[in-house]
Amino acid sequence: MVLSSRASADGAPPASHADARSGRRTVWRWLGEAVARRHRAVLAVWLVLLAASALMAPGLLQRAVAPAVRVNGSPSVTGASLLEHGFAGLGTEQMLLVFASATLSSDDETYQRALQAGVRAVSAQPQVGGVQLLPPVRGQDRRRAYAIVGLNGDQAARQAALPPLRDAAQRAVRQASGSLVDAHIVSETAMLAEAKHADLADLRRAELVAVPVALLALLIGLGAAGAALVVLATALTVMVTALGVLAAASLLGTETDTFMLAVAATVGMGLGLDYALLILLRYRRARGMGHERVHAAGVATSTAGRTAGWCALAVALTAAALLVVRMSMIRTMAAAVGIAAVVAATAALTLLPAALVAADRWLARGRLRRPRPRRAAGRRRRVHPGRPERDGDGAGGWSRWARHLMRHPIAYTLACVGVLAVAAAPAAGLRLGFDLDRASIARTDLGRGLAYMEADGVSSALAVVLPHAVGAPPVDTGALVAALGADPQVALAAPLDNGRDLTVILVVGRTPIDDPAITALARRLTDHDAPALLPPGQRVLVTGPNAIFSELVEESTAQLGTVIALVLGCSLVFLLVTFRSVLLPIKAVVMNLLAVTAAFGLLTLATRHFPQIVGHQVNTLIPLLAFTLVFGLSIDYEMFLIHRIAEHYQVSGDNTDAVVHGLRHTARPITVAAAVMVTTFGALLTAHRHELAQLGLAIATAITLDATVIRLALVPALMRILGARNWWLPGGLARLLPAPRGGPGAVPREAAAVPDPSDVT
Repeated sequence: MVLSSRASADGAPPASHADARSGRRTVWRWLGEAVARRHRAVLAVWLVLLAASALMAPGLLQRAVAPAVRVNGSPSVTGASLLEHGFAGLGTEQMLLVFASATLSSDDETYQRALQAGVRAVSAQPQVGGVQLLPPVRGQDRRRAYAIVGLNGDQAARQAALPPLRDAAQRAVRQASGSLVDAHIVSETAMLAEAKHADLADLRRAELVAVPVALLALLIGLGAAGAALVVLATALTVMVTALGVLAAASLLGTETDTFMLAVAATVGMGLGLDYALLILLRYRRARGMGHERVHAAGVATSTAGRTAGWCALAVALTAAALLVVRMSMIRTMAAAVGIAAVVAATAALTLLPAALVAADRWLARGRLRRPRPRRAAGRRRRVHPGRPERDGDGAGGWSRWARHLMRHPIAYTLACVGVLAVAAAPAAGLRLGFDLDRASIARTDLGRGLAYMEADGVSSALAVVLPHAVGAPPVDTGALVAALGADPQVALAAPLDNGRDLTVILVVGRTPIDDPAITALARRLTDHDAPALLPPGQRVLVTGPNAIFSELVEESTAQLGTVIALVLGCSLVFLLVTFRSVLLPIKAVVMNLLAVTAAFGLLTLATRHFPQIVGHQVNTLIPLLAFTLVFGLSIDYEMFLIHRIAEHYQVSGDNTDAVVHGLRHTARPITVAAAVMVTTFGALLTAHRHELAQLGLAIATAITLDATVIRLALVPALMRILGARNWWLPGGLARLLPAPRGGPGAVPREAAAVPDPSDVT
């Protein structure tokens, strides 16, 4: 019996032997064919979703808040709550109101009139609990004065109250002084508000860069404008729809922040490009083999579409590990990644098959190169039933590379490990911290106020909250206040008591808010000074911006190990079930760790040599975010490659030939997909915010290393060395694991029995 790689005489596609015997199709193929037959209805539904998402996007941008940086349930949050109830005048958050003049001294009559007008205007704002002027400190410029403003409410309420509060203060001060005195507000809320505006601006800029560059990469990789536009349109639809889901959630009362929007948009576009590209190549190959449109969509969905669905699940699972971190900002990012992955998989399995069938005759339009000559009808290649087609010597550059690699696996393994080790070495000097990124806020109201504060040594503020029994006398703070007054890092320490149940020490520090020294001061107050200098058993809670950022650093550092363990564990179990092998999951996890470590090594070098782009130190949140995202995205490429190798091996039983086959047929989609993914995340390097640039550089670098050094050389070389041991699975595990039905480890009938020639452009 002979199978032809071309269509039969009556135009029907070549049937697989298993299908011919059973007459059954996989669920995945059935889905692809059902969508293809009803492609007009499917496209209409997606068009409605796209239009609705686009209409809701402006409202989403208005409702989005700045990322919340407080650690849920932390001492600073508890202390802020006690302050709000015990000292209404100090509020949930203590803001600094900065008065500054270029010509007038603070004891000038006009200056004093402006200062009093500003205090009255701020005090009249509905969410302000009180305003308290601070006495001058040693070294303070006489042209400046400061006041503490207590602002009440949750984060969203405080962010909404900030613009009218700032406008009222500036208007009153300028009118009273004839514009000789100005007012600025410096606070946690003001910092987050600037972060919100910067995030949105950076996101728009990154997308303007990413879209045309991604289109260029697709044009080069696919060789046809029609195919490139279909892939790009699918990715943009995924991005807009993911934002539409967030918009709908925000309308239902779910709080969304700007960092969540940036992650959903970037990951949604990247995954949309990845999955659409993979499925389009399989569809185009099936069409080149003679399948008509509907059947080609079914073949593509049952192979590449199924892999995309499982890849999306892997991305969502790795992101879910971030839920252990007690920070709303990190948890919302995990939700954003999960939403983007689900939307991308849904679009890959429904929108793309419908679009491919509808645009079939346009896919080859705008060719950049000549199509390959087809095999003459009289020269059909004979393929034995049940035996996959072997790659010949003339199969092209990737086949030659694969066979060369198979002849020298040990040399390439050592070379690749050496390259990754050299790239990872600088990671030993990685410096983590919190950086206000002053360059990005220098020209803002916040930046000017902060510059005045740091010049005067009034750089940061803490509140030491000391609850006591109702009716008891104030806590004896004399010794602690004296010790703080003698501390060169402290500009002012003032005790207060509400006469009921709460004593507070207001501490103004000379050290900048993002300096590790002020973080150490907050920790020393809690762990050493307060227990030693206050009455025994006194409860101590330190709050304020410094304490909040200190807890952010501590929580992200403490939970990094937990997140890594969860991601590694989930990845191992997922890949074990997926590929029904013990060594393949272990190898995949080790390879991903190498890629992530090498990426952070290169990021460390960037902080030393290009601080103007990525800053002087790595933001403490970047390892958490980059690790989970890189692991999820790297599993995509692992599954693309290993799934194709497994398809061939499970039929032929020849490990070396299967590795050559898998590398030959996935090298192109992996490199093109990686190129557009690198483009998507690399566009974040245009961001003004250093943490966004750091995230973009880390992920883009890791994907580049993963798709080149690891997937195209190291993994195939290791699989050649391991041989049949790649597929080892103990009998006990084999009985426990589900049978490979419909999962990516299963061999679809159309993949196992239909010849699979090289890609047809």
